[in-house]
Amino acid sequence: MTDCAWATQNPLYQAYHDLEWGVPVTDDSRLLEMLILEGMQAGLSWLTVLKKREAFRRAFSQFTPKVVAGFSSNEIDSLLANADLIRNRAKIEAAIHNSREFIQIQQEHGSFAKYLWAFVNYVPEIHHYQESSQIPPFSPLAERISRDLKHRGFRFVGPTVCYSYCQAVGLVVDHLTQCERYLVLGHPGTVELPQ
Repeated sequence: MTDCAWATQNPLYQAYHDLEWGVPVTDDSRLLEMLILEGMQAGLSWLTVLKKREAFRRAFSQFTPKVVAGFSSNEIDSLLANADLIRNRAKIEAAIHNSREFIQIQQEHGSFAKYLWAFVNYVPEIHHYQESSQIPPFSPLAERISRDLKHRGFRFVGPTVCYSYCQAVGLVVDHLTQCERYLVLGHPGTVELPQ
C-alpha cells in the first residue's frame, strides 16, 4: 500500500493527508476554518496555507463563527498587518463576510453541518480513483454547493474551491484506491451529527 502521491512531498502534507483529508467533519468551527482556509488558498498552494494555519487559528479566534463575524475594520487592518497570514484584503474581508452568512445558515438549519451534510444525505461520496489524474477539479456536487453558497452571498466559493472543501471535510473521499487511507475511509456509512 502507498499514500496518495501528493502527500509524500512534505511532512505537513503527510500529516494532513494521514489525519484529516477525507475524514468527515461535523464541528461547525472546523467547518468554518476549512471554508476560510480553502478560500485563502485560491491561487496559492495548499502547503502555503498549512504553513500559516496556526497563525490563522490565533488571528481568527480558533474560527469561532460569532467572533469572526464580529470583526471590525480595526481587526481587518490588524489582520492585514500580520505577516504570518495571507495578507489579501479581498480574502480577509470575504472570510469575515462569509462568517456572517455562515451564522445565517446555522440559524436556518440548526448548524452549518446539517446544511452541508444534507447535500450528500449524510453519506460521504466515495470515489475509486486509481490515478491522481482521474480526480476532477470540481464535480456536480461542488457546483450545487457553490451555487447555493453564492446565492446566499458567500465569496470565494467557486466550484473548484467547493470541491477542495468537500475533500477536506469528508463529504468526498478521493484517496486513491491503493492508499492506506482509502481502506479506512472508502466504505460509506451515515455520518452522525452532534445533537
